[in-house]
Amino acid sequence: MEGGKLWQWGVFRSLLAILQWWGFNVTVIIMNKWIFQKLDFKFPLSVSCVHFICSSIGAYLVIKVLKLKPLIVVDTEDLWKRIFPMSFVFCINIVLGNVSLRYIPVSFMQTIKSFTPATTVVLQWLVWRKYFDWRIWASLVPIVGGILLTSITELSFNMFGFCAALFGCLATSTKTILAESLLHGYKFDSINTVYYMAPFATMILGVPALLLEGNGVMDWFHTHPSPSAALIIIFSSGVLAFCLNFSIFYVIHSTTAVTFNVAGNLKVAVAVLISWLIFRNPISSLNAVGCGITLVGCTFYGYIRHMLSQQLPGTPRTPRTPRTPRNKMELLPLVSNDKIDDKV
Repeated sequence: MEGGKLWQWGVFRSLLAILQWWGFNVTVIIMNKWIFQKLDFKFPLSVSCVHFICSSIGAYLVIKVLKLKPLIVVDTEDLWKRIFPMSFVFCINIVLGNVSLRYIPVSFMQTIKSFTPATTVVLQWLVWRKYFDWRIWASLVPIVGGILLTSITELSFNMFGFCAALFGCLATSTKTILAESLLHGYKFDSINTVYYMAPFATMILGVPALLLEGNGVMDWFHTHPSPSAALIIIFSSGVLAFCLNFSIFYVIHSTTAVTFNVAGNLKVAVAVLISWLIFRNPISSLNAVGCGITLVGCTFYGYIRHMLSQQLPGTPRTPRTPRTPRNKMELLPLVSNDKIDDKV
């Protein structure tokens, strides 16, 4: 009886963790799109800056004041040699995501974001000469095919937004790969990651945002009919962006890797559906099919990756004799910190 109750509580806890993760993630995406489209606040750098500031304050409160998470101490030298470069890529990743959301629909942006597994594998193969099992390459085919079909049939296609989303995938992949070497020896969770990187990202983005968007923000403030209410929404999105990071920490410790992978792809489908219900952006039937193919491909990729990671050491990847790795890079995990790459 006790075992059954523990199992039921585990299932309930996992479901609750997934639902609150979905809620924060979808809400932040919808709010950002609402800010750009409905509030006419077309300043993605400034929105990103607000998110970084709110996340910096939130992480400080959680770690230093409330002490809900222990602080992972980082050497001063490592702060500049390791954390700062990672923060730079982290900043570019978030900014490109918001820029793409400024110009293209949520459905299209989320589908392109699903291209990240492909860019990660290709970058590791081209730059680091990392070997991958043929099943990994095969699992990328539906992802690439779905992205192509979605892009060709997108009725609200914008080249600038498309490029921003695509380069955002490259930035995410670069951040994932760099984490293998730059953060070696530090076991960061999502809260400590934000604690260290968000202040650096604010420093990096603050001056460009002020120079490129400062005058526009002031003009918007003077011409908007209700700037106070709009600012509340903008800063609320920043608070929710931090809550999203906290929810990711919770869901990581409440679910398995397979459950997280499936839930992550279903989350994209939920975001697409809710954004369509709110913004009513036109979606053709072929576009929806392309999005579905991409999500199925991502789920299949996650399954193959998990299956290969569960193989015992020395288990052949194919019926042929296993090949000895050519260098140390081939011993690295396929994807690092894949559970915390969903931050907005």
